[in-house]
Amino acid sequence: MKEEKNPMALDNGEEIKSLVIEGRNAVLEAFRSGKPIDKVFVLDGCQDGPIRSIVREAKKHDTIIQFVDKTRLSQISETGKHQGAIAYAAAYEYAEVEDILEAAKAKGEDPFIIVLDNIEDPHNLGAIIRTANLAGAHGVIIPKRRAVGLTATVARTSAGALNYTPVAKVTNIAKTMEELKEKGLWFVCADMDGDSMYSLNLKGPIGLVIGNEGEGVGRLVKEKCDFVASIPMKGNIDSLNASVAAGVLAYEIVRQRMQ
Repeated sequence: MKEEKNPMALDNGEEIKSLVIEGRNAVLEAFRSGKPIDKVFVLDGCQDGPIRSIVREAKKHDTIIQFVDKTRLSQISETGKHQGAIAYAAAYEYAEVEDILEAAKAKGEDPFIIVLDNIEDPHNLGAIIRTANLAGAHGVIIPKRRAVGLTATVARTSAGALNYTPVAKVTNIAKTMEELKEKGLWFVCADMDGDSMYSLNLKGPIGLVIGNEGEGVGRLVKEKCDFVASIPMKGNIDSLNASVAAGVLAYEIVRQRMQ
């Protein structure tokens, strides 16, 4: 198990560490101990007992599994002793969606949740978590697949916000939105083809959906949204960075809540 070099200290003195876990026994023990694992790389075609156990544990925990050749594993390895298995552990513990709802209830506020549909850039995720905290959002929801997890880069970019803003990781964003709708939330997503954000009522229990940096909000997720909001733009390019778009829309929600 090797810690990322040059960890950054948080305001409370705690160090942010990204754990790269190498070796069959180490990876298997990490799963069995309950450590949150974002992704595991396994030697393709290997069928021995320990590797099969790792794959079984990864599937049980719904962890992303990538089967790669020996050359790729050697490129990824930091120790040279991977034994056919390398795992990446999250820098922070994930919350449950219910924890986010409880945080809103404890403050006596309507839930305000930021939902991210396949954000891949750790700097964007960290910046959005930071904005979520400052805008008073009660939590952030991210998908388990095709998206960045709570890496050390995310933690550093959040500037300490991860200590206060819960992040839940779910298998299916669209299904989670349906479940939250049943609990009274409604959803608005960001898209250039939507109505101006200034013309929408963004008060009440709300989920703000931000899409992938390149593709935007996926079709299935967009279909679950009650409204589609566009941000007025006067320049020569046609889109904003995902974290900037999240900030603009989040603070329109803040503005309306303050009225």
